[in-house]
Amino acid sequence: MDAPPRSSAPTGGDPLAGLLEGPRARGAFLIRASFDPPWSVRVEDRAPLTVMLPVRGDAWVVPDGGEPLLLRAGDLAIARGPDAYTCADDPATPPQALILPGGRCTHPDGRSLNGSMDLGVRAWGHRADGATVLLIGTYLLPGEINGRLLDALPSLLSLPADVWPSPLTPLLMQEIVRDEPGQEVVLDRMLDLLVIAALRAWFSRPDAEAPAWYRALADPVVGRVLRLLQGDPAHPWTVASLAAGAGVSRAALARRFTDLAGEPPMTYLTGLRLALAADRLRDTDDTLAAIARQVGYGSAFALSSAFKRRYGVSPQEHRGRAARTEPAPV
Repeated sequence: MDAPPRSSAPTGGDPLAGLLEGPRARGAFLIRASFDPPWSVRVEDRAPLTVMLPVRGDAWVVPDGGEPLLLRAGDLAIARGPDAYTCADDPATPPQALILPGGRCTHPDGRSLNGSMDLGVRAWGHRADGATVLLIGTYLLPGEINGRLLDALPSLLSLPADVWPSPLTPLLMQEIVRDEPGQEVVLDRMLDLLVIAALRAWFSRPDAEAPAWYRALADPVVGRVLRLLQGDPAHPWTVASLAAGAGVSRAALARRFTDLAGEPPMTYLTGLRLALAADRLRDTDDTLAAIARQVGYGSAFALSSAFKRRYGVSPQEHRGRAARTEPAPV
């Protein structure tokens, strides 16, 4: 029976943090938006995930084909792309600006704003001390590793201020307009922490419909196995070695994991490895052989075959598509 590696069980991590860690924010679009009514901004940036946090005044978020959502100061909303939506002082206010991929901003008719709403470092809107102030953070790049997480979220979710008190809000308010060495990295990590805190609060609600893999974390056996897989996906895991790590029989693990996580452990591992490979194809220039080793495949051919079965395109085609959709610098 294969024994699990001693270093493969992270003591503090969990799959939610792991899913966010893969495509961590890199040069995220962060801004302090300040408006006086009437105001309305149409968002068509196709970003995979955007966080909106009013710190003064109210704001309406109106998804296409969905119900308007009212945000008050201290509330938080997360919009899951690529669907478009409008953010405004009132759902009836017509858009005055359009945000496109890469954070590019125009008039609704396509004319450039020519910096007319720039208010300084990461500040945008009508005036610096507007009646409504929102902190907005956007993940610009899609990442396959967070596919399970994104699939578990509605197109628009919100958390009222009283259910997710976060000490990050005042700190982000201070940091977002600073222009210091390394500031982009600081803000990227703060956005990651903000999102993780918000999603933990969302999934922990009494009426939450959390995905199976998230609920399975609380199970002493399946949660342990999920951490083993997430901690070292490249290890040559078998059901036997995972069962040994969890202290149960192979049959018991296979049955329990499938019941709680919604799929067998080896199927989960395959999805995890291929998602990691998709990220590395997008984010690095590593060869396919090197990526295969990094994610637990014995050869480039084996990875390529599995990748095409899962995604319908070859790794090379995936890398080419990712290069063509890279957003322009803001």
